[in-house]
Amino acid sequence: MYELYPYFTNDGSVGLYSPEADDIYHSTYGALTEAYEKFILPANFEDFFKKHNEIKILDICYGIGYNTKSFLNYFFENFEKKLSDLNINIDAIGTDNKFNKISITAIDSDKNLVYLSPFFRCDKKTIFNNKLNFYNEKISKLLNKKTKTKTRYKLNKHINMILLKKIIKTHPDIFEDQEFNKILKNKKYNRYFDKNICHLYEFYKKQGIKYTLLRRLNAFLHNIYYRNLSKSYKKAAKYLRLNEFDFEAKIGDARQIIKEDQNVYNFIFLDAFTPAKCPCLWTIDFFKLLHKNLDDNGMILTYSNSAAIRNAFIQAGFWVGKIYNKENDKFTGTIATKKLELIKFGLSEYDLGLIKTKAGIPYRDETLKLDNEAIISRHNKDVEQSNLISSSKFIKTYRGCK
Repeated sequence: MYELYPYFTNDGSVGLYSPEADDIYHSTYGALTEAYEKFILPANFEDFFKKHNEIKILDICYGIGYNTKSFLNYFFENFEKKLSDLNINIDAIGTDNKFNKISITAIDSDKNLVYLSPFFRCDKKTIFNNKLNFYNEKISKLLNKKTKTKTRYKLNKHINMILLKKIIKTHPDIFEDQEFNKILKNKKYNRYFDKNICHLYEFYKKQGIKYTLLRRLNAFLHNIYYRNLSKSYKKAAKYLRLNEFDFEAKIGDARQIIKEDQNVYNFIFLDAFTPAKCPCLWTIDFFKLLHKNLDDNGMILTYSNSAAIRNAFIQAGFWVGKIYNKENDKFTGTIATKKLELIKFGLSEYDLGLIKTKAGIPYRDETLKLDNEAIISRHNKDVEQSNLISSSKFIKTYRGCK
């Protein structure tokens, strides 16, 4: 039986724990906050859309969709502001006018998480995790603690409505999926799901995907019980009318999916479990795949600061830099590009030195078919047989010289 291990993170959004990986999908300080600070803000989308009206994004390890949802949230908020600044009346714009084209390809190995992604709440104000249906010491210590984050990000209601509509359109079998529907109706998960989205899904399900019949849907949404949902739905419909949005969720091994993918992406979000848990998506060989799918002016963003990962990017042909979090005044991840001028914060002398130690030895998977255990075993042998200096010795020497 499929089990979820949800909890509320400290910004009111839902996080998940994976017992298989013995790791968390999302930071306890805030799942939505983490997506914004490690993927959305460092991408500098504002500058991108000054020059482009079309964007392609690849979201690797989509999970329950925070990176995609945060991007859509950011984009539509700025789109609305732009129209307001130009004194453009949305209702007066013709149906044939499309301002932007957005294409997002999401990859994950867990079908249930993809289907569930529009349902999770991001608006919990009073957070108590004393009724978790599982126990994890690390999570228990970090939950319900005040964070240093000053900005509280808010996910607008229409984002999950847009995503639900797209998932239903591309995966109409969702209505017949017994495992997924059992999870959605399981009472122990109720408090983690948005009730309005659940009701909207039930309406779609009863109509048998005939949700394109606007009159019937509007009648449903104008019911007193759904008044707050109706306003969000109208806004979602307007945004989709003025912008072309394609969303495709692919379920399976990211290595094999990307091997067959002919798309060229402007941005790639790499949000896999840590290399120690999921090395198959952190190898030189996988990064070479990503290199062919990245636009010449594109960017890969990931939360990892690992020397081995940065070295793998370099050996795969990328320029590598760091993600800087201005609010917390610290570096929180890695950026890989094909052009040096796109790197705002380069690797330091210390970072480059660490890459040349045993800690910088990359993971390998030439066939792109090895399981995680085999990749880790090979990596351990590479480290054991290496004549490179250990990271601890390098750090000690570096600090001594300073």
